[in-house]
Amino acid sequence: MVRSNTRDEILAAAARLFAASGYKGTSLHDIAVDVGCSKAALLYHFSSKEAILTELCAPAIADLEQLFEALGTLPADRARTAAVEGFVDLSMRYRKEIQIIYGDLPSLLQQPALQNVHRMTIRICEILAGSDDSAAAIVAAKLVLAGIPAIAFGIDYEAPRYSDEVLRAALIEAANRALAPLPETR
Repeated sequence: MVRSNTRDEILAAAARLFAASGYKGTSLHDIAVDVGCSKAALLYHFSSKEAILTELCAPAIADLEQLFEALGTLPADRARTAAVEGFVDLSMRYRKEIQIIYGDLPSLLQQPALQNVHRMTIRICEILAGSDDSAAAIVAAKLVLAGIPAIAFGIDYEAPRYSDEVLRAALIEAANRALAPLPETR
């Protein structure tokens, strides 16, 4: 007998297991055991582990694509601010998905569902660096792109110290500080 909410249970179990053991470290058998269903029942709902990953990440990727498209319509001075705020908001909204992706980042970026993510993050990095192509500006932009999600999902491991509103404001402020032009030395 297939329960009506098995698909949601599979997604929830996969998210937990991918976050805990990594995408590569989790098998379809592991997910089926966690759900309490057979591997055949799991495969009835999803054709592969990649299909589960695709469905888990689809909402986050869709929202990243919306941000990416919106940034393309803004002048450079407003695009950077919108990129920081939008990326912070996405990172906080999709903490679990980011944790999954970060766990196996190099190999997961090769998955068809995530290939556009890499392209979009490269472009967002360029927006964050602005017209400054110095090593400091590029490193700061990459630091912001890597750091925001790491802090957003890393907070789950600690006792909640800050409300989401306080954390959001702190992430935006820290990102803007990191991206601020260095003072000129004489």
